[in-house]
Amino acid sequence: MWIKYFIVCVLISYTGVNISAQTWVEWEEQVADEQDIVYWQERYEEMSELIEHPFNINTITKEQLEQLPFLSDKLIENILYYLYKYGPMVSKKELLGIEGMDWQTRRLLEKCVYVGEAEDEKSKLRWRNIWKYNKQELFTRVDIPLNKKAGYADYDPEILEKSPNKRYYGDPIYNNIRYRFRYRQQLFAGLTAEKDAGEPFFRLFNKKGYDFYSGYLFLQDVKRWKAIALGHYRVSFGYGLVINQAFSMGKSASLYTMNRMGRGLSKYTSVGEYNYLQGAGATYRLSERWNISAFYSFRKQDANVENMFITSLKTDGYHRLRKDVEKMNTVSNHLAGSNLSYNGKHVELGLTAVYNVFDKVLNPDYRKYNRYYPRGKDFFNAGVNYKFFFRRMVFSGETAVDRQGKIATINMLSYSPTVNTTLLLMNRYYDKRYQALYANAFGENSRIQNETGIYIGLETKLLNKIRLLYYTDFFYFPYYRYRVDKEKTMGIEERIQISYSPINSLSMLIKYSYKNKAQNYTSSQKTKFVLPYMRHRLHYQLSYSLNEQTMFKTMAEYIRTSYYKREYSNGLMIGGSAKAGFTGFPFRVSVSGAWFRTDDYNSRIYMYEPGLLYAFSMNSFYGKGTRLAVNLRYACNNWLMIQGKWGWTHYADRNRISSGPEEIMGNNKADLQFQLRVKF
Repeated sequence: MWIKYFIVCVLISYTGVNISAQTWVEWEEQVADEQDIVYWQERYEEMSELIEHPFNINTITKEQLEQLPFLSDKLIENILYYLYKYGPMVSKKELLGIEGMDWQTRRLLEKCVYVGEAEDEKSKLRWRNIWKYNKQELFTRVDIPLNKKAGYADYDPEILEKSPNKRYYGDPIYNNIRYRFRYRQQLFAGLTAEKDAGEPFFRLFNKKGYDFYSGYLFLQDVKRWKAIALGHYRVSFGYGLVINQAFSMGKSASLYTMNRMGRGLSKYTSVGEYNYLQGAGATYRLSERWNISAFYSFRKQDANVENMFITSLKTDGYHRLRKDVEKMNTVSNHLAGSNLSYNGKHVELGLTAVYNVFDKVLNPDYRKYNRYYPRGKDFFNAGVNYKFFFRRMVFSGETAVDRQGKIATINMLSYSPTVNTTLLLMNRYYDKRYQALYANAFGENSRIQNETGIYIGLETKLLNKIRLLYYTDFFYFPYYRYRVDKEKTMGIEERIQISYSPINSLSMLIKYSYKNKAQNYTSSQKTKFVLPYMRHRLHYQLSYSLNEQTMFKTMAEYIRTSYYKREYSNGLMIGGSAKAGFTGFPFRVSVSGAWFRTDDYNSRIYMYEPGLLYAFSMNSFYGKGTRLAVNLRYACNNWLMIQGKWGWTHYADRNRISSGPEEIMGNNKADLQFQLRVKF
């Protein structure tokens, strides 16, 4: 009960205060949504790195500014024009002098830039200075669960002989180690080692210690070489219809960034064990406007192999159970690709081609919904991306084909009458037979096939204090889908989001979203048929920033789901968080809590929770319960940081949590996380 009182007191203490500026973390929380979790896991880590390693505003480039999703294309143009006209900045306060820059955007931008010297000649890569002026970091993170899960219990040998997947091979501790080396914004190197909970350490099939090792060497802007990548890296060109290993354009993303194309080659710093290439790639400047890229990758992948056929690719990276180990590194994949791009003043063009081949035939077990899934041993995709500028209008898109000649295309028309207003119309058509293993683009499906849609959106600022985001997405699926045993189904998704910030220390946001999408339904008589499945979500958030170190936030969320003319499922969550710190004092603390009530899993609620550096924390709640988390951070002279987090979830409607090897006996779940960072 005391947790409920804590949350109520937090809510009461904030509702009497007028409204605040959004900090970077608040911006992250506001756009996170149920269907965007994977999308935001990728984006969170990249944005955390942008904050930890800000750009020099006086040497910043268009490509670097385009990495910041809260900046419109027009505002990026205005920032570069300001620097060209008035020269280097001497203070971040000058940001407000840029046309179209409001204090909200300035507060976000301030966290991603610093004011340094305009080093034209000095910015060139000089090998003799690398060891003298580099920056190095060493991280380690340890997660310790405080409850014993079924997968770590002691079983009789006879039981394990019959059911070997009941017990994990390793201990319940999670650990990763990361080393990073950086020289300016030109030379990057890093090593990463990770062990998931349940994986063995220095024994069994992990004789070399950690389950996953990753390393990279990345150079950029070295003479005519725009980028050189060795080791683990990512590739993203166009709008993702051929290859995109960066985060895709989620529907919750700002309309400002919808028409931005892929970044080409980039370093891979994540602990994820699937979405990367392993080998070498390079981008070479043919001239001021023309670039050419080439890349090659060879890697082993996890897959389920039966009779020399790949029935499914395993992407979670876990090697904890016997069934995981049986799929470990069972197939090989070669991939080669290239891109030719033109970056002009009024037009941007690109041509991308990718060929990849497995050492075995990909042939998933046949189901009605997967009839057109990728099948075969080798795959080829080619696409043309384009972007045309007409004063305040931009037309952009990409059209791609596979080796069978099947087409996928996405096209956008955006209009920006002012710096802070964007209207967007998007159309997409993905043939049900289109096959691209590395495609990742805007859409309702997880696969880029079997979908047609029209998206209409508006993002604008009203009276300089109110920001409005609205979109409607109509989608149509010509063929069967997973959990939809019917052809020619359609749906709609809508969202309206209003944020209001009258002063620099206070902000409020209210968001309503609605989705109607066909899905299988099984009646009480065990009859299965397809019905529209509807989901309503109402989210309210109020935050107050006392200063740069101290912030308070409260939020409430209501979920209502149902099949057409069937019983509703309701969910409610009320939560709050507080962060406190003092200038010159090395300790910072944050506390967050939530109370939730949902009828069942269908009305589950997702809540972002402040976590450790680079560790995205999104909790899913259903049933009845409460959540409490405490985060402590100690930083000494910017070279040493120690951080710890304790989290506890209490359920009032069950005596068992989760199932299978993850099952916990009881109604409480707690865990500890620790992180150490050293800079030198």
